[in-house]
Amino acid sequence: MPLKNRTDSQNGFNLIELMIVIAIIGLLIGVGAIAWGAMIRSGNETAATQTLDRIRTYQAQFASRNRGKFGKFDDLVRVSGLDEKFAGERPVVNGYIYTLTIEDASESKPASYAVNADPQVGEGVTATGTRHFYTDSSLGTIKGTDENRAAKADDPSI
Repeated sequence: MPLKNRTDSQNGFNLIELMIVIAIIGLLIGVGAIAWGAMIRSGNETAATQTLDRIRTYQAQFASRNRGKFGKFDDLVRVSGLDEKFAGERPVVNGYIYTLTIEDASESKPASYAVNADPQVGEGVTATGTRHFYTDSSLGTIKGTDENRAAKADDPSI
C-alpha cells in the first residue's frame, strides 16, 4: 500500500476538538469543586450543632456531680467523655472555633455557662462554615445566625 493512502485513512482529533474537550473537563472540575466546598461547609455546620448539643449534655452531667459547677473543656474531656480534640481554651474542631465561658455561682444567681461555635474561616472559597452557633445553660436549644458575627441568646433557634 502506498504511503499516501495509509496517511489519508488515519483519523484523529484536531487541536480545536482537543481544546473543547479540555475546556469541558475544566468546567466540570470547577463545578465539582464548588459543590465539594459547599458539602464540606454543610458537614462542618452539622457537626458544630451536634457538638454543642453534646456539650450541653456533658455540662448537665458535670454540674450534677460537682455541686452545680460547670466544667471547662479540659474538665469535660477528662470526666465526661468529650473528644480530646476539645482540650484547651479555644479548640478548633472540624473547621469551627469553640469558646466556653463559665460564670461561678454567686449569692444572687446560679452558675452558668455559654458556648459559641464560630467558623475558623467564615467567608470565601476556603470557608469552613458560614453559620455561627450559640447555646448556654439557660437555653434548651441552639441559637444560630447567618450574619458574620458571633451568635447570641436572642438569635433564632435552629
